[in-house]
Parts: sequence; structure tokens; C-alpha cells
Amino acid sequence: MGKMQEKLTDVKKLIGKLQKEQPQEIKSFLNFMTAVTKEGPLSVKQKELINIALSVAAQCEWCIALHTNEALRAGCSREEIMDAGMQAVLMHGGPALMYLTPLEKAIEEFGDE
Repeated sequence: MGKMQEKLTDVKKLIGKLQKEQPQEIKSFLNFMTAVTKEGPLSVKQKELINIALSVAAQCEWCIALHTNEALRAGCSREEIMDAGMQAVLMHGGPALMYLTPLEKAIEEFGDE
């Protein structure tokens, strides 16, 4: 299992734990997440590219793993994903640039599935 796959496993474990310990709160969050990520005025693909940029800017490797996996599933290319990452670098600077490292790893890891 690669590092980014481990991040996805971490997310799934956390959600499972929260479903037992904080069922109402996590249910509400997951319902909200489902509602805002479905097809709408923006396509799922566009939303995932935005989520990637925000994940890089927020410096969240778990978010990068989750949204890179979803972006690839939605049909995003490596070039589109990296371009979204570069938008985060434009807006967030050098620290975001360093988080292109886990973004690259996630593309490589999930692109092989």
C-alpha cells in the first residue's frame, strides 16, 4: 500500500470512528459533502479540481489523497490536476509549492489503479 492510499485508509477509519462516537455530526457533514460535490452548475470534474487547489493551499495530505483519487475517477488528467495545484501555489505561495509533492505522489499512486 502506498503512502497516499494509507491517507485514504486513515480518512475511512476516522469516518468510521466518528460514525460510532459522533453519529449525528458526521452524518450531517457527509450529507453536506454529498450535496455540494454532486453535479450542478459546476461539473464534478470542475469541483474536484477546485478541491485539489484548496487541499494544496490548506496543506492537507489527506485531502490531497481524497480529492486526487476523486478527480481521477471524474476523468481529470494529470495535467489538469497539476494545473489546479499550481493555482494554489499562485494564491498561497511557497508552502503550497511544497505540497505539490504529495499531489504528485497521489496522481502516480491512484493513476495506476
